[in-house]
Amino acid sequence: MNTATEPHDEGLRGAIFWIALAFSAFQIYTAAFSPLSSQVVRAIHVGFVLLMVFALKPGWFGNGQQGWRPLAWAMGLGGFVLSFYHWVFEADLTLRAGELTQGDWVVGSVLLVLVFEAARRMMGWALPFICLLFLAYGLFGQYLPGAMAHRGFGVDQIVSTLSFGTEGIYGTPTYVSSTYIFLFILFGSFLEQAGMIRLFTDFAMGTVGHTRGGPAKVAVVTSGLMGTINGSGVANVVTTGQFTIPLMKRFGYSSAFAGGVEATSSMGGQIMPPVMGAVAFIMAETINVPYIEICKAALIPAILYFVTAFWMVHLEAGRKGLLGLPKEECPDPWAAIKRQWHLLLPLAGLVALLFSGYTPLFSGTVGLGLTVVLIFGAAAITGVQARALRVLFWVLLGFACAGFYQFGVGTFFVVVALLVALTYLRRTGTDARALAVRALADGARHALPVAIACALVGVIIGVINLTGVAAEMGGHIISLGEKSLFLALVLTMLTCLVLGMGIPTIPNYIITSSLAAPILLKLGVPLIVSHMFVFYFGIMADLTPPVALAAFAAAPIARETGLKIGMQALRVAIAGFIVPYMAVYSPALMLQGGDWLATAWVVFKALVAIGLWGMGAIGYLAAPLNWLERVWAILAASFLVVALPLSDEVGLGAAAALLGWHLWRARGARGALPAGRV
Repeated sequence: MNTATEPHDEGLRGAIFWIALAFSAFQIYTAAFSPLSSQVVRAIHVGFVLLMVFALKPGWFGNGQQGWRPLAWAMGLGGFVLSFYHWVFEADLTLRAGELTQGDWVVGSVLLVLVFEAARRMMGWALPFICLLFLAYGLFGQYLPGAMAHRGFGVDQIVSTLSFGTEGIYGTPTYVSSTYIFLFILFGSFLEQAGMIRLFTDFAMGTVGHTRGGPAKVAVVTSGLMGTINGSGVANVVTTGQFTIPLMKRFGYSSAFAGGVEATSSMGGQIMPPVMGAVAFIMAETINVPYIEICKAALIPAILYFVTAFWMVHLEAGRKGLLGLPKEECPDPWAAIKRQWHLLLPLAGLVALLFSGYTPLFSGTVGLGLTVVLIFGAAAITGVQARALRVLFWVLLGFACAGFYQFGVGTFFVVVALLVALTYLRRTGTDARALAVRALADGARHALPVAIACALVGVIIGVINLTGVAAEMGGHIISLGEKSLFLALVLTMLTCLVLGMGIPTIPNYIITSSLAAPILLKLGVPLIVSHMFVFYFGIMADLTPPVALAAFAAAPIARETGLKIGMQALRVAIAGFIVPYMAVYSPALMLQGGDWLATAWVVFKALVAIGLWGMGAIGYLAAPLNWLERVWAILAASFLVVALPLSDEVGLGAAAALLGWHLWRARGARGALPAGRV
């Protein structure tokens, strides 16, 4: 999930380490058995987040200054203790909803201040500043001139809405963070610790590493596969990028291009089912559709996104004459799968459950349970050489896990406990136990930036719903775009990109979808498509200079400036700006409408357009393209994007003419190229 800033591993020591374990244990237990009400779970979730953020960021500016440590611990412990107020006084708060006592005033105000401060320490000033503007509007908006003024609200109404209702810091984003998001972060953390990164890397190296420009294609494939279990673009950059960026540089790619390929590929993880970014879960709750519908809508655009990145690096390799890795240096992909195929079972189970109609919370719990069972099962059977005994063990373990259909997810707790006991009896599994503990701690650490962002953006949601400002602003944008859907789309895109320069994808989506998605809906764009349009450009903001979060995450690895990496990422990700527009004009691209013939046609057009955009952006196909051919390619692709009479025919005709002309012109130059550069 999107993580703007992540604490370092060395911070998880001593008391902080045990707090992280307690945080993960609380989330797993509440997800599995639901012993508490949703409001209480949200409150304690935020309490744990406050405690960990202040413990990890004791300095006033989010650093590790020792002098501020006692104050930071006091603030964190205060926030954690006050979070139990919703549990202890749950019945009273329900009875007097909207009427604050003096204790309510103190608790609500203090928690609101602590959430702002924790977000500032974790993410910088941008998001807290925007939220402060919304808070100021709620408090003083009645003094504004004209239509932007509201009727006025008392401070008690503001505090009640933001600190005690389900539309403030404990709103839908926090609900999703405390359930789906945390669980899937843990799921990805366990798989990563178990060796999934190595499996994906070996598979990518073995399948495409020896082809033209293979190292860059390895980055695309590896990041795409990682995106299926880890929805965080920045996390993907700093994990897979440690391997892929130096590899690309070693084989001739520039530092900026190598960083741009990794940043682009990693950001695609947020739109790659089955485990998409945190926004996908929030979207499902916001528009009240099953999560699987979000996955279905995202599937084809996600594939097109990675096809684009793959195509771009292929063309760049051809332009620079870059070959792949020697075949003998590439691992056998099928040997890698044979060695670690069991790691794919939890992912397969997760996909099967989601497509069978089970909720993401249930599916994620089962997927996490299967992962832990596999880790400790492999540890318990270590050293047993007899094939018959090993087969019998795994068959019996499979039957035991199948018991969750009859007895619920508690089955996994029992099975894991028995397996852990077996590892102690056989004196094996020391590494597995350490791996599990480390995964629990890392999961809690990785969840912090997402969770604190989800809590803080509740301020925006609360103020928007309380004042009705969204309808007012929407009216102005509709007046600009009511006669031009394209203009409304461009305005929405620019809003997402500008907001994304300072805030992560989650608050970007929440703000923009609150303001712009209803407008697009009124202009005839289907519900899911309108929200996905906002979602996609929130992601593209992390690749768009001057503030490109994914590019800057890749900068220290590539040893290049984030600005140069961001510019290269824009070239590689060009289709990320085109596909959302095609989906709006042809919703079949997101499987909206049920007409498979229409879907096949728009996918074909998208693939041709991607091919043309790549030729224009990179300037190469069978040979270098001149400036006229590059402009020709971009114009032909543009005709395939717009939905006007005869535009498809013009675009395809221009593409065919360009392809024929270029191949004819390149035939003479091809013989002059050195071997291996064709």
